[in-house]
Amino acid sequence: MCGLNVFVSSRPAAGSPDPQTSAAFAAALETMHHRGPDDTRVEFGDGVAFGFKRLAIVDREHAAQPLRYHDRWTVVFNGEIYNYRQLRLELIREHGATFATEGDGEVLAAAFHHWGVAALPRLRGMFAFVAYDGWTGTVHAARDPFGVKPLYLLETVDGLFLASERKALAPFAGPDRGALDTDALAHYLSFQFVPDPMTLHRQVRRLPPGHRLTWTPGGGLRQERYFRPSLRPLHLKPEEAYAGIRDALRDSVRSHLNAEVPVGAFLSSGVDSSAIVALAAEVKPDLQVFTAGFAHDGYSEIEIAQDTADRLGVRLTPTVVTEDDVLRELPRIVQLLDDPIADPSLIPLYFLAQTASRHVTVALSGEGSDELFGGYAIYREPASLAGIGRLPAGVKRGLRGIAHTMPAGMRGRSFLERGTTAIEERYYGNARIFSPEEKADLMRFTAEPHTAVTAHLYAETADVDDVASMQYVDLHTWLPGDILVKSDRLSMAHSLELRVPFLDQAVYAAAAGLPTELKLPARGRATKHALREAMRGIVPESVRERRKLGFPTPTRIWLKGAIGDWVAGLMAGSGARSLLDLEYAQRLLAEHRAGAADHSRKVWTVAMFCLWYAIFVDGTIRPFSPSRSRAIIEA
Repeated sequence: MCGLNVFVSSRPAAGSPDPQTSAAFAAALETMHHRGPDDTRVEFGDGVAFGFKRLAIVDREHAAQPLRYHDRWTVVFNGEIYNYRQLRLELIREHGATFATEGDGEVLAAAFHHWGVAALPRLRGMFAFVAYDGWTGTVHAARDPFGVKPLYLLETVDGLFLASERKALAPFAGPDRGALDTDALAHYLSFQFVPDPMTLHRQVRRLPPGHRLTWTPGGGLRQERYFRPSLRPLHLKPEEAYAGIRDALRDSVRSHLNAEVPVGAFLSSGVDSSAIVALAAEVKPDLQVFTAGFAHDGYSEIEIAQDTADRLGVRLTPTVVTEDDVLRELPRIVQLLDDPIADPSLIPLYFLAQTASRHVTVALSGEGSDELFGGYAIYREPASLAGIGRLPAGVKRGLRGIAHTMPAGMRGRSFLERGTTAIEERYYGNARIFSPEEKADLMRFTAEPHTAVTAHLYAETADVDDVASMQYVDLHTWLPGDILVKSDRLSMAHSLELRVPFLDQAVYAAAAGLPTELKLPARGRATKHALREAMRGIVPESVRERRKLGFPTPTRIWLKGAIGDWVAGLMAGSGARSLLDLEYAQRLLAEHRAGAADHSRKVWTVAMFCLWYAIFVDGTIRPFSPSRSRAIIEA
């Protein structure tokens, strides 16, 4: 895992940059030092600049980047290609390719040289890379199928900039204040994250997962999708499906263990991480695993994780996160994310990665399982609403009118509202924070509706059932916009490479054809049924049947204590009131603290934006200075 920074000038034969520009480029790369502390390279050419921060995992003594291939290509690459040895042999056999290193980066460069864009579907791994064609002046770039690795882009009159993190583009993008994308902010308030390809900076965009781009001076930017996950049920016999999942996941875990550095794993209380740990321990019996929790009843998975670790015979290192830890590190966490994410689980993830990085350089984790195998309880909603959904349209309109007359929070109101609303309007992701009506009260601007993000996804899944449509929405929004962003940024914050064996092409293929009844059986409340069955005899039985917790975070409790005091002060002094009605948000906080309602998710969402605004727009909080950020929070 690494960090890259690239600039290609829009002016042919632009020459080498002036000293001031060179210094700015090198300084921008340094903002990503945490991504690759093992080696730093900055190279300038005729109208081009390449910067690279390396975390050395494979071929540690060689394989430095930027790397050259033949006399044509300059390549920088962030990620891992797990089948690079196989591809290397194929390239030698088919094209007589030669190699100067033993790493996967040169194999990727050779694959692109000999196979072109046809190489992309053959790559098994997580990646974001930029390949510059010195013969034609063309920039090629691509991002892995599910968006595990990030790639940001900025096109200006000067040329094209690409980087692993948005902050590395900031010096070239102009001031954040004048360029804030209010549509992106509106979507953040709905989803709790900014969906691809947006960022809160109007000029900076993300290359979406499974996409590639080409750019030439004067020819402009062109993007094309090369992979689209599709969930189409097949006629599978249950045992055949279970065996396919088990074999694919076992092979994926073995591939993900390849490294020349210590490898560990994250372990929570659920079947996802337990499956990864159990299969990894088959290969690596001395596997060290890590978990995190809080000193609040009901908000710690440490005891369950310890029991699982004992049953699997692996060593567990726990981390207990305190409120003081949160107050100290929260500005740094938000700064690392580039755009705010109001998912409280990113807090234990940050401290979990910090602990793990003291023992290992690579960790395996269970991200992606829920989206592929049907792991969220909300996916059971279509079945629970089936009866009301079959009623005539006029009856449903009447019931919806009745629902609107019922007091907020009254039992039955939510059921009537959800049951009489089309899924395209009702479901827009796993985390739904402010409703359109609530956003109208909160925002001091108008913006496009949340359906602008999801409408095309529903159009693409018109031929599948509602559960598959919901998974499809989450695969394209929640997974790359929340789950994988926080996993990448908060592991890389501690120079830890996080690998996700569930997001492997073979595992995806085993999940894509599952019918709904093998994911969510009609009887009971179980989710991920096929995965649980595939793991029978591999993970402890008590874990195999346990419901998902996912590092629960006591935000509701925090907001009634010292962290709530800090949030109140943050809102009261925030410059973000030009965009949001913070008096409205403060009333929500007051109601929450008085116990009148649980507004924790809404309040946290506004608070994280206010903190982001203080860091990136006002500059009143500077996370890179620990003493400074601590003093501000305590004030």
